[in-house]
Amino acid sequence: MSYTTLNSYLKERFGCKVYKIAVDGGFTCPNRDGTLDTRGCIFCSKGGSGEFAQSRKLSVTEQLEKGKALVSGKIRDGKYIAYFQAFTNTYAPPAVLKAKYLEAVGCPDIVALSIATRPDCLEKEVLEVIEEINKIKPVFVELGLQTVHEKTAEYIRRGYPLPVYDKAVDDLHKTGVNVVTHLIIGLPGETKEDILESTAYVCKKTDGIKLQLLHVLDGTDLAEEYRRRRIKVLTLEEYTDIIKSCV
Repeated sequence: MSYTTLNSYLKERFGCKVYKIAVDGGFTCPNRDGTLDTRGCIFCSKGGSGEFAQSRKLSVTEQLEKGKALVSGKIRDGKYIAYFQAFTNTYAPPAVLKAKYLEAVGCPDIVALSIATRPDCLEKEVLEVIEEINKIKPVFVELGLQTVHEKTAEYIRRGYPLPVYDKAVDDLHKTGVNVVTHLIIGLPGETKEDILESTAYVCKKTDGIKLQLLHVLDGTDLAEEYRRRRIKVLTLEEYTDIIKSCV
């Protein structure tokens, strides 16, 4: 069995080096606005895991231009992906989403759109918007699953059961977009075997997978658990071993 890195895939598809530019669309999350909870996921920062984006006070175009300027020394004649990263980027009225997505893909150097979101925030009308944008430029939808294990999901306050993810992947594939699934390695209480189960499950469904190490960020409930020594984090050796097995 082999795998293709994202960098290699993008070079093959677009014919050049491609960089992702994080964008803050000004959205919130059902785990923040009181619909499901007000605290967010246990590991999520106040910025909705969008710390690398520019200020949400700027327009999408302005954020992209500032993002391009930051990597201008690294890239020549390359292209970019507009990455709506902070909070839940399908959690707004369809007309609002469409306007922001269109602004992003309207920039000449943008070759694709990447949308980070929750599987439980993909209503029919939102899927229709995504399908429409995908006909203009390729769309990647990144789903924050983190784990397939319900006990862990409850602990991290994910807010939806696994079948919701399954349906979201099926619905997204019907629109023709690429689906990328995020898993977190090192969630409290999970064993290496648990993580491998999540990876095997996801790889049967998704087009791409993002394996990310658990980050304990200041200001999160996870950080408080860490300070009280209620959880432990992986050592470099443990993490490397798990990554190798997942791959």
